[in-house]
Amino acid sequence: MKRLFTILAMAGLFVLSTNTVSAKANAIVSNLSSTVSTAAFMLQDEGAAEAEKGFTQVLKEQFIQGGAGFMGIVLLCLILGLAVAIERIIYLNMASTNTTKLKQQVEDALASGGIEAAKEVCRNTKGPVASIYYQGLDRAGESVESAEKAVVAYGGVQMGQLEKNVSWLSLFIAIAPMLGFMGTVIGMIQAFQKIAAVGNLSASLIAGDIQVALLTTVFGLITAIILQIFYNYIIAKIDSIVNDMEDSSISLIDMLVDHKK
Repeated sequence: MKRLFTILAMAGLFVLSTNTVSAKANAIVSNLSSTVSTAAFMLQDEGAAEAEKGFTQVLKEQFIQGGAGFMGIVLLCLILGLAVAIERIIYLNMASTNTTKLKQQVEDALASGGIEAAKEVCRNTKGPVASIYYQGLDRAGESVESAEKAVVAYGGVQMGQLEKNVSWLSLFIAIAPMLGFMGTVIGMIQAFQKIAAVGNLSASLIAGDIQVALLTTVFGLITAIILQIFYNYIIAKIDSIVNDMEDSSISLIDMLVDHKK
């Protein structure tokens, strides 16, 4: 009987100790899981903070690291180039005319009301094509040859107005990468001067100068690429308007010849 009681007591102690160990293990696991979750949450917050910086913030930091000297001049080229490009785009869009509609209106006015009615149509229409029509109609009373000379001469004037300030845009496109390359050369010279002064090649010693050198080149190329896109669009727009002017001039001379007959 005593032996049975002893066995039962030992079994109870074993079960109790097992439950205690299991409870402690569960508590350790729970604490460990909580710690891991907290660390993961902190890492997630840090990653979100890095992501919230965005491209603009990173670009700003890199621009500041590039130095205020050459980077400021490159930024000035970008601002002035964009100002010229936006002004030209607005002007060219306002100068665009539906030449087919204008031609039909002038032709109808010539048939119904004569030269003065056609000139009134041109006065009420914006754009270089309407101006060329007006100049040709204004000389139509003299002769067709005089009207043709007036159209050619005034066409050259209008072409100059279309191409106004475009040369400045091409200048900024050329200057921006040159300034970047100059900053690169100066940065490399400074790096080699430090190497010569110290006497040994240390990456940490010249890393800052090389970084500045490369950043100036990058921002110079970015500026040139942006302005080049606007430049190509403006040139294409000018070519389109000039083609319309030439076609309209030929049509006007033909209309005047028919009107004289």
